[in-house]
Amino acid sequence: MTADSTTLPNGLSVEEARAEAERACELDRAHVFHSWSAQKKLTPMTVTAADGCYLWDGEGNRLLDFSSQMVNTNIGHQHPKVVAAIRDQAAKLCTIAPPHVNAARSEAARLIAERTPGELNRIFFTNGGADANEHAVRMARLHTGRHKVMARYRSYHGGTDLAINLTGDPRRWPNDRGADGVVHFHGPFLYRSQFHAETEAQECDRALEHLAQTIAFEGPDTIAAIILESVPGTPGIMVPPPGYMAGVRELCDRFGIVFIADEVMSGFGRTGKWFAIEHADGPVVPDLITFAKGVNSGYVPLGGVAIAPHIAATFDERAFPGGLTYSGHPLATAAAVATITAMSEEGIVENAAEIGARVLGPGLRELAQRHPSIGEVRGLGVFWALELVRDRRTREPLAPYGGTSPAMNEVVAAARAAGLLLYVNFNRLHIVPPCTISEAEAKEGLTILDETLTVADAHTV
Repeated sequence: MTADSTTLPNGLSVEEARAEAERACELDRAHVFHSWSAQKKLTPMTVTAADGCYLWDGEGNRLLDFSSQMVNTNIGHQHPKVVAAIRDQAAKLCTIAPPHVNAARSEAARLIAERTPGELNRIFFTNGGADANEHAVRMARLHTGRHKVMARYRSYHGGTDLAINLTGDPRRWPNDRGADGVVHFHGPFLYRSQFHAETEAQECDRALEHLAQTIAFEGPDTIAAIILESVPGTPGIMVPPPGYMAGVRELCDRFGIVFIADEVMSGFGRTGKWFAIEHADGPVVPDLITFAKGVNSGYVPLGGVAIAPHIAATFDERAFPGGLTYSGHPLATAAAVATITAMSEEGIVENAAEIGARVLGPGLRELAQRHPSIGEVRGLGVFWALELVRDRRTREPLAPYGGTSPAMNEVVAAARAAGLLLYVNFNRLHIVPPCTISEAEAKEGLTILDETLTVADAHTV
């Protein structure tokens, strides 16, 4: 889809943007080492401008961003209030060491603490989600005096050493030596049930029984923490069945295990609530919540841990042995203050819930009725996944677990050619636009997706 005018939102002409993109791409291929990639196989897209729910590639084509990049631009691209806050903070105080108080960090901590469930009102800031999970596990281990941590298969917790060990998907395999005290278990996922369940209630009960047995076999007194994504994101947006998170909370309470809710991807409006764990039946309050991404939409790198009083008290007289040079960086926390304030004032979390319930959810389920390549639709708010399959009866995925396929590559290419940028993992299309998306933009994306899925349908049996 070609740009509507000869000038992009950042003021560059299409010709200027193309020249800039050509130079940027040349330098990228010469000098940039990309993550999670075989370097010589890459043909990365250059982005020259972004605004709201759209971005522009190096050729001047406008794309509707149904990926939110790495599912982090919850407030959309270039939100003027956040851009202004970063600019104002840079003029006031660009950086300061973590031991010193700065106003942006203090206010960001207050705003986050106001929105966490229960009394998780102490905030430790990090640079992103992986190191938030690293520090949360460290807190849990020191608090309990135990070492083992339990994490589910089909999970993602970050790319640093411990976080990748916690992860339950194939990115762990080349990095894991099985020596960091991590024990994996199966979480609930009815569509591909490990428990031969036929209903959500069965899946919940059997998943909790499996977890209880694993705790028993590992030795409850050896387990420091259970870490769970409140709604697993990258592994497939698998919304837990009713009662599951409450059941995990009960098991943690029974055995003195710290419950860590990873809200790095699912937090700050993504599911239509400030934190995804709020969807659980009854009040389920974890001991620690990790966050990043949507806290300031990634405008400046930021993550953190929200800490319950009994965990924080462990370090009242005992030094916490952790920290980062840029913990609570003024530019990052000023962006968080502006983001959270704008989300509150503009009803952005409510918009995510409304768009999900009224447009995306019904629209995606309607697509599933017409396209045999869709095996299942799952999600909440602006956090959805389409499970693409070759055969609905056998549920054979359109790409293998841990890999891709020519069919999936064709689908992604067709979507991009039609003006839609998707987030893709294995055989799934993740429908994860900014929380600010309008009804018209959501319907535009669904229309393009409808056309694109005919490519996937051609690979079904």
